[in-house]
Amino acid sequence: MAEVKYIHSDELRQNWPNYPITYQMGNIGSEVSRSLKWTAKGNQERAATAIYRALELFDFTISANLDNPARLREVLIAREEFCDYFFGDNSWHTDPAKMQKYYDGFVMMDQLGKIHQSSKNPQVRVGIT
Repeated sequence: MAEVKYIHSDELRQNWPNYPITYQMGNIGSEVSRSLKWTAKGNQERAATAIYRALELFDFTISANLDNPARLREVLIAREEFCDYFFGDNSWHTDPAKMQKYYDGFVMMDQLGKIHQSSKNPQVRVGIT
């Protein structure tokens, strides 16, 4: 059996389950954003690279959330919409701007969570990532 080659580092893959879902989905959103940007610019090579990175992060997130059916359902639906948009016939009628806005919400929630945590612990510094 052939060894699976991952795009992301082993360290990220191993630590992925420890990150909050907002962080996981926000990072997926970064790749979604790159996928949309490079597709719009007509750079299919860079778009494909971003699409495959997003799919790998989706898979990490699915594996990390198998014990949470509601969360798992959300991630699976997001992945299905992403795949329909980039590989299917866009039968979901996905608007790229709305798709980006969906993922941006997770980034906002993740940052708010960090701010909330830092207010409990003044030693924690929060920056824009």
